[in-house]
Amino acid sequence: MISTDCPKRFFSHTLTQVLTHKPVLRVSDAVQMQKEWSFAKTHPLLTGLYRRLFTMLSPEELVGHLQEVLETHEVNWQHVLSCVSTLVICLPEAQQLVKDWVARLLARAFENCDLDSMVTAFLVVRQAALEGPSVFPSYADWFQASFGSSRGSHCCSKKTLVFLFKFLSDLVPFEAPRYMQAHILHPPLVPSKYRSLLTDYVTLAKTRLADLKVSLENMGLYEDLSSARDVTEPHSQAHQDVEKAIAVFEHTGRIPSAVMEASIFRRPYYTAHFLPALLTPRVLPKTPDPRAALIESLRRADKIPPSLYSAYCQACSAAEEKKPESAAPGMKVEAVRAEGPLGPLAAALRELRAAMTDPTQYDVVAARVAVVSERLGAALGRAEEDGSSGGSQIQLSVLTPGLEQQEREVADLLLTCFCQNLIVASSFASPDRQGPWASRLVTAMCGRRLLPVVLTRLCQLLRHQGPSLSASHVLGLAALVVHLAESRSVLPEVRVGLPAPAEGLSVAEFFSSLLTFRTSETSLFCLKFCTAVISYSLCKYSSLSRDTLCSCLSPALVKKFQFIILRLFPEARDPLCPEDTADPPWRPLCRPSADWQQAALCLWKQRTFQELLKEKEFHLTYRDWLRLELEIQPEVDCLSDTERWDFQQWAIHEYFLPKPSAAGGCDGDLQVACAVLVDVLIDFRQSSKSYNYSENSDLVLSGCSGNRDIFSRLQEMAAGLEQGPGAPHSCSPPQGHFLFGVFRRRLQALASGWDAAARLQRQRELLAYKWILLGLPPSIVVGRPQAGRPAAPDCTEFFHLVNSELRNFSHGSALTHDLTVHFFRGLLSACSQSGDPSLTADLVLTACQTECPLVLTSALLWWPRLEPELRSRWRRCLQGPLPQELQRLWEAQRFGRSCLLPDAASPAPGPAWLSAAALYFEIQRAGKDSVKSQLERLGCQGEELVVFLFFFSLMGLLSSHLTPHGRPRQAVDTPKALDICAEILGCLEKRRVSWLVLFQLTETGGGLGHVLLRLAPDQYVRLLPFAFYSLLSYFDEDAVTREDAFLHVAVDMYLKLIRLFVAGETSALSTVASRSRERRGQGDPVGLITEARRFLLRSIPRCPKESFSNVAELLATSADCDPDVRAALLSRRQAGPDADLYREPRLF
Repeated sequence: MISTDCPKRFFSHTLTQVLTHKPVLRVSDAVQMQKEWSFAKTHPLLTGLYRRLFTMLSPEELVGHLQEVLETHEVNWQHVLSCVSTLVICLPEAQQLVKDWVARLLARAFENCDLDSMVTAFLVVRQAALEGPSVFPSYADWFQASFGSSRGSHCCSKKTLVFLFKFLSDLVPFEAPRYMQAHILHPPLVPSKYRSLLTDYVTLAKTRLADLKVSLENMGLYEDLSSARDVTEPHSQAHQDVEKAIAVFEHTGRIPSAVMEASIFRRPYYTAHFLPALLTPRVLPKTPDPRAALIESLRRADKIPPSLYSAYCQACSAAEEKKPESAAPGMKVEAVRAEGPLGPLAAALRELRAAMTDPTQYDVVAARVAVVSERLGAALGRAEEDGSSGGSQIQLSVLTPGLEQQEREVADLLLTCFCQNLIVASSFASPDRQGPWASRLVTAMCGRRLLPVVLTRLCQLLRHQGPSLSASHVLGLAALVVHLAESRSVLPEVRVGLPAPAEGLSVAEFFSSLLTFRTSETSLFCLKFCTAVISYSLCKYSSLSRDTLCSCLSPALVKKFQFIILRLFPEARDPLCPEDTADPPWRPLCRPSADWQQAALCLWKQRTFQELLKEKEFHLTYRDWLRLELEIQPEVDCLSDTERWDFQQWAIHEYFLPKPSAAGGCDGDLQVACAVLVDVLIDFRQSSKSYNYSENSDLVLSGCSGNRDIFSRLQEMAAGLEQGPGAPHSCSPPQGHFLFGVFRRRLQALASGWDAAARLQRQRELLAYKWILLGLPPSIVVGRPQAGRPAAPDCTEFFHLVNSELRNFSHGSALTHDLTVHFFRGLLSACSQSGDPSLTADLVLTACQTECPLVLTSALLWWPRLEPELRSRWRRCLQGPLPQELQRLWEAQRFGRSCLLPDAASPAPGPAWLSAAALYFEIQRAGKDSVKSQLERLGCQGEELVVFLFFFSLMGLLSSHLTPHGRPRQAVDTPKALDICAEILGCLEKRRVSWLVLFQLTETGGGLGHVLLRLAPDQYVRLLPFAFYSLLSYFDEDAVTREDAFLHVAVDMYLKLIRLFVAGETSALSTVASRSRERRGQGDPVGLITEARRFLLRSIPRCPKESFSNVAELLATSADCDPDVRAALLSRRQAGPDADLYREPRLF
């Protein structure tokens, strides 16, 4: 009987003979020629011999035997290195063994300065790296990892450093430019005292590169050093750089930083290669495309020489004239060029299909896939990078995914081959017994250059052409998606075209995002695709653990399958029977007459799948269901209106409402269900202009297409809460209404600040709140009176929302009409449920005077449209005259209107700020250019009223700057607003009424600030210094010396104006042309600061000593203020008591 050691010894002996056959090649020859000895380029007879010799030896034995042969024999380097390629390709277990072997070789080399070990390590690493990132790290990555840190063996001493650089220098005459570029751009870490060693090597390598006519200056902007192939010609690399730059510009809207840096630091490459490639003459499109937009941006940034741009424009014009003659030949050239490289790739793919007949022959499949990977570079028309695809991000445009013709042909060839191979393999074996061909082929698709092409083509097919795909395409692409998701840990994230989610998506999440339910066709396709993906996964990984299976499935895709099957099949909503243990329906799906709906139901009932759904990550939660249901467009839904209503009622009230929260339900709490629905609706409204919906921007902006039915369910549930025994407003006041709780929680999570981004985000959020509020019963805003109490309804939460948020996004001193009407409808509703309606109305409106005055000024602004409805509903439902506080609003409006009539004005009701607001709104409505006559008609109505009127005019002035094209009701141009302010200011000064208090408003003390600060947006209050100095030319010169507080206010406003300018807040103010020389600079913040500074420097010497009593506080808090103003203030404050003797006396 023959021992098993005999065949092993024979195979080892044979392998030794092959490796040592004719050892005529030197190391220098191997360094120069090893790129031609990759697996795909080695003769099939030799690789076949290696594979047969590997059958009797384990990977450990093979690596050990290679090491022994290299240490004890003269070897044929071509055979040795081709054996290394075959080893890492056909035996995945050997890949880590080779890495460990190389690490040991390096350690021995530096320990003993062993040149042979060093040579062997570098040759083996370079050879393994030739086979691609799925097999071995790129050479550049390995070199940086081995020598780029202080942990490297080369850092032990000067001796080891000298040894390393001596070795690298000896390689320079023989190695390819790509390796020298990697050494230069990723140099070894060297202590500063030995820096000369590195400098000498870099000089030598650059000299060699110059001899080879390869310059670092001519390296591409996006060139990948991880490739081990020959250097791309500069002009060829430039075209690749242009394509990449255009793609980055299309997604970011900005000139890529790499292009800007090249225009400064790499001018030779930028001007000699990049710009000519970018400015290739062509027929310009009517609508500028991304290339044209990038060119225009570079031109405006002075990054294109005018002469070169002019020549480009002339050449494009000439191309336009020759368009009819040159169009056809160009298309033919493209067709011929694209046809060439696909032949070898197609042949390699056919050989792969033939190798699949025996799934146990892993080495044969691996060999065929290696050949396919080699052919892909040529098929794409450029060198396929060998670098790992991880560590970066892929940018795709989901709405308009585009590929070049050649890229699309390569992708179609690969995907078609994959689909055909899967159908063939499934005809004789289930997925778990088909061998590794699918995983290996997918790995070959994951290179840096090819993966974006494959993902883009899958995006085109799944998102835009899904319903038209055949069954075999659906099955094949589903399996492909499974294997890509299996490798997601080593694949880059995917960013879709703008606008996009803030974070990148994993590959699995990306594929799930491509499946939508907008129409009946896309819903049915989603059902097919999800069924295929889950069925393939359950069959492929049936023998693996539950954790492994969960890691291979996308939770989002499983949730979409649950959603669509519950939606389309009422029988799926019934409880499953214990005996439902059907197998995954993969084999039935592969038949020509497959019944997809039956297969989906079979999968739903499958025990393994139902067990899988118990995992928390696969729970279809109430929130998940709402998000998916909101995607449905009712007008193209596969369910009728009645069926959709039945399904939504079942899902909410029978499925999710009683479900425990741990399983994604609501624990039977209808209020929780409403709160989650509000939260999801707001999120959906704000994300509706992302890539999922931007092709129909009216979908959600109208609020009645994508989310119409779900919002109706919210209205039904909210009405149930309002009418039920557990209505929110019957709870204790601290708990409040659930709606305001949702608003409060979301607002706390938003970024604070007054920069443009934070303001826009907050404004968008508040617009969603307003949309929700207006769609729900108005009783939510005002609430219901407490049972058995004459007290007013609790409006605290609405008042807080107005004062803290809505006020800041109002125009001037009023809310929008719809929100104002909604509040008063809620007030009437509360009155109708009260035992004393008039008392309830009076209590609420009286509370408004101190807690939320903006509601009252809003009522005055919209009174002409509000009054008819108020009177009609009060008479019809409650009868009797209007309550006292509503009558007060009517009287205030009558007062304001009477002031514009020639007769004497009617008495002004209190409080004074209410009458002032009514008068100001009437002035706005009448479009008055002058208010002198109205001010005279006020007579002795009260000085306080004029002060308040001045405040509202200041708000109007700021509003004219911030919203120059404001709403028609409030639109006042800036010169007119300035005139009105000036006339009111003149009236106040004529009456000797102090108005400075308006620029010193505070919340403390219960004074004017308590009311007025709640009538103006915070931005308007901060911009009061701008309004103050806009009136500079109208100040009474005597006021400077008459009021001791004037100087303090003027300096305070000046310092705040400077801070506003430094913070950039004055940029929001529109620049208005001056109408006269006296007003020059009033619309320009810089000019305004200049005039204010001159005014202060001129006025400070004239102010009495008493005016400087509080200036020290301002100077203490503004150490970095204007030094001249500061010096003038200090000088005047420290002057002696006799300084005032030289001031001109004021006799009158």
